[in-house]
Amino acid sequence: MPMPETATLLRIFVGELDRHGTLPLYEAIVMAAREAGLAGATVIRAVMGYGASSRVHTAKILRLSNDLPFIVEIVDSDTRIQAFLPTLESMMGSGLVTLEKATVIRYGDHRPAP
Repeated sequence: MPMPETATLLRIFVGELDRHGTLPLYEAIVMAAREAGLAGATVIRAVMGYGASSRVHTAKILRLSNDLPFIVEIVDSDTRIQAFLPTLESMMGSGLVTLEKATVIRYGDHRPAP
């Protein structure tokens, strides 16, 4: 699928323990994005963070946390991201969702054959 040069980055911050049905929320979001035909999604597990509760979540040995921050990033055209937002909203409880303009430099492997 060709990616436009100008795109939108959808960034979703959730907790490791957040769920949607029987799945972790981050996994459910990725599967919904795939089902919606979005260009791609990446889940990043953070080692430390805090949100609206101001409770620090960390991966430090002495402060074991089982609710580390997870970030889901999805890049596609603004139209496709906007169309996905109602689906995302229906899945979210707490969390943070941001949108940014992005310039796509490369998408996929389009190298010429040797």
